[in-house]
Amino acid sequence: MSTPPLTPASPAQDPAPGQSSTAPQDAQTQPAPSAQASVPTGPQTDFDSGEEYGTARKNLPPVWIVAICVAIIVIGVGIYAATHRAHPLSTGSIDDVVAAEMPDQKSVMVAINVTLHNNELKPAWIKSISVSTDVGGTKQSDDAAPAVDAQQYLSSLPALKAHALQILTTETRINPGEQIAGTIVVSFPVTADAFAGRKSLTVTVTPYDEVPVVLTK
Repeated sequence: MSTPPLTPASPAQDPAPGQSSTAPQDAQTQPAPSAQASVPTGPQTDFDSGEEYGTARKNLPPVWIVAICVAIIVIGVGIYAATHRAHPLSTGSIDDVVAAEMPDQKSVMVAINVTLHNNELKPAWIKSISVSTDVGGTKQSDDAAPAVDAQQYLSSLPALKAHALQILTTETRINPGEQIAGTIVVSFPVTADAFAGRKSLTVTVTPYDEVPVVLTK
């Protein structure tokens, strides 16, 4: 039996001029399939930042609870203010009021006798003295005259001097538990008749570091 002759392998053919061998390079540059397996995803849900962080309606207490708390605080502050309110440590009264019209002037000079009592356990010094009056719906005010001026007014108006006591002025000392009486001299730009029909007369004596003592007649 005869064996067929072997055909020699044909040599590799070079690419024709102008042609580039790209097939092998393309095979080498193709990326390998990703080794990471795809992770299956579940159903998508919407994210609501309001639900995440809450809202005022959900986080704050009911309105009626807030109202009750505010009412309790207001009542507590009112009770504290009423029980701890500063009160005058001295007391007094208006004992006598004498007025005299100043000649050739539409003004009246007034001498007022007052009594003051120091209820504190330490001395008190008068810082200021003022007098106000309501005449015909118009309010007038004046500070107490200094001792030297007050004495001159009393000397020139005998009607005032007849009822005058020791002049009460600023810097007067009142010892603990002591009661003093004195005269305050002031003037108002009204006639004597108008002053006589006044609606009110108020004397305010203010000691140092104390609540003012208000006397009304």
